[in-house]
Amino acid sequence: MPISHTIMMLAGMLILGLMLRPLAERWRIPFAALLVLTGFLGSEILLSLDLDTGVRYQSFHDLIYYVFLPLLVFEAAFKIDAVLLRRNLFVILMLSIPVLLLSTTITALLVYLGIGHPEGFPWIAALLTGAVLAATDASPITSRFPRLGVPRRLRVLMEGEDLFNDATAIVIFGIFLYVAMHPAEEISFADAAVAFVAVFFGGIFIGLLVGLGFLLLSRLFEDSIQQALVTLISAYTAYLIANEVLQVSGVMAVLVTGLIMGRVIHNDFQDERGSFVDTFWSFNVYVAEALVFLLMGVTVTLGMFEERWLAMLIGIVAILVARAVGVFATAPLINRLPWVERIPMDFQQVLFTGSLRGAVVLALSLSLPLELSYWWTIQSIAFGVVIFSLFIQAPLVEPLLRRSSLVGRE
Repeated sequence: MPISHTIMMLAGMLILGLMLRPLAERWRIPFAALLVLTGFLGSEILLSLDLDTGVRYQSFHDLIYYVFLPLLVFEAAFKIDAVLLRRNLFVILMLSIPVLLLSTTITALLVYLGIGHPEGFPWIAALLTGAVLAATDASPITSRFPRLGVPRRLRVLMEGEDLFNDATAIVIFGIFLYVAMHPAEEISFADAAVAFVAVFFGGIFIGLLVGLGFLLLSRLFEDSIQQALVTLISAYTAYLIANEVLQVSGVMAVLVTGLIMGRVIHNDFQDERGSFVDTFWSFNVYVAEALVFLLMGVTVTLGMFEERWLAMLIGIVAILVARAVGVFATAPLINRLPWVERIPMDFQQVLFTGSLRGAVVLALSLSLPLELSYWWTIQSIAFGVVIFSLFIQAPLVEPLLRRSSLVGRE
């Protein structure tokens, strides 16, 4: 199918999804879930008519990884409440690094034991699966929090965890993928730890340099459109320099750049300029998220459910168990620390239920090389987990918020 026809097809599906959005509001399911369903049904109808959608998972990966991911990370960092983030930074980092590593290990162990095929699905495949499923994405539900009056601290905890989770998950995925692609090379735990520290903190350093550089550049412009373009260019500059040139964490670089630019612009421009930049980024992310989940629906195949349904179920159970251990076992330990504000039980329940999987999980699963014999299994598990998150977990969050009396509290 020519690229013009593919664009027309996606535009038509997106319009249909927008028209159906009131149903998502009525059924209290995320708009992302409706887009996935629209993309899937649309692609199946076209295939039944012997029409090729023209969408391939390779190009889908590049779109997510190089176009959409920097937008999603930068916008979240740009708009997050910097004061609350700093106040809860210790808790967020605990959830994003040690708890994520623990959850990755538990997920890998359960998937490995559940599949029970050491030759076709070895330990490194299970570890890759754990890393792919590690990144959380609460944006489909936290976007509704201000309208529901949910406490801002809960939103900052979830969005802050998402930000740092993405960076940590991508770094450990890269390490495990290197191990999988070089089976003859001996890589010790110390080597892996050093690589993690270098990539993670290297991204922070690049983010600081790029953020401060573009901060000075932004002082040269007064127009709101120019300010918005400076922030857009800074996001992609940080990501590409870190990820492609220096081989460090591009997500971490974008995160730090977004925090710097957001803090300064929101402090310096309390007029229409700051408001326009916020609106500009809301538009960018709205389009990016809509296309991500619409394209996901297009790339989902019935074969995944027919051939890998058991692996999907194992993956879903594994992430739920791992998340339960990560939240409910570590939160009491964090609450014992005298300098940390407690995480109440109702917050813990939302942190568990609202730990959705989204764009980063899709991007990582789609980046698996075809040389790995188990790539299809991991990709099917990832798609199954994302669908479960959108259609099962997400609709449970609002009733949980109401039952816990978190709605209307702020």
